Amino acid sequence: MAVPARPPLLGVVRGWRRFEGLRASSLCCRGLIAAASSSNRGSPWRLLGALCLQRPPLVSKPLTPLQEEMAALLQQIEIERSLYSDHELRALDEAQRMAKRKDDLYEEEDERKILMVQDLEDMWEQKFLQFKPGARITEADKKNDRTSLHRKLDRNLVLLVKEKLGDQDVWMLPQAEWQPGETLRGTAERVLATLSENNMEAKFLGNAPCGHYKFKFPQAIRTESSLGAKVFFFKALLRTGDFSQAEKKGHHVWVSKDELGDYLKPKYLAQVRRFLLDL
Repeated sequence: MAVPARPPLLGVVRGWRRFEGLRASSLCCRGLIAAASSSNRGSPWRLLGALCLQRPPLVSKPLTPLQEEMAALLQQIEIERSLYSDHELRALDEAQRMAKRKDDLYEEEDERKILMVQDLEDMWEQKFLQFKPGARITEADKKNDRTSLHRKLDRNLVLLVKEKLGDQDVWMLPQAEWQPGETLRGTAERVLATLSENNMEAKFLGNAPCGHYKFKFPQAIRTESSLGAKVFFFKALLRTGDFSQAEKKGHHVWVSKDELGDYLKPKYLAQVRRFLLDL
């Protein structure tokens, strides 16, 4: 017996109810965001978006003695078990032809267009002697110039800036106050845009913050309506660019994870180290 077809009107009604449910949930979410925004206006805590801008390593780290020993072992295994390359097969073939020539069993050919294996190896040797690898220790490393990006090429570097907090100069990650209508990631992107007048490009790692920090303002600027701030950190990897303003030379540094303690306060440092990896 055939199954009776579902009335078309019933499917339309169910689809409309589903649409109304989705619309109601969307309106509810917007209402919650608006309520959070309005509640934040009356809150004594300011919302800040901070940028954790990292310069990835440009060269690999030096091998440890154990890693060097393991690399030598793997290289030896590779040599013992690998097949001959095309160049090695050509060298063996030329060696056999030279042996036949000595035994007068080799027929003369037009060798004017033939480039021998030894000639190739001599050319490669000359190119190798002309090659000079770049120095791992740069001039910025020798001068300990922490405002330069060209230092510690095998380590992650993090950007820190000096900000005025009351009557104190405090080192911290670049940050800005959240503005109504923008996301916290949008605040962090605005921080990047204003750092060096859009001279830097970076890739943000996700839309969610990687960490947060809560602090109170100094007594000199603390009020009942402005008690402190809640900071939400967003990670980004530097692609191109650097600071171009000479007047800001002493107000920023690029430091490794081990050097953060020279600038950041202990509680702030503890929160930053929780989401920083130096592999």
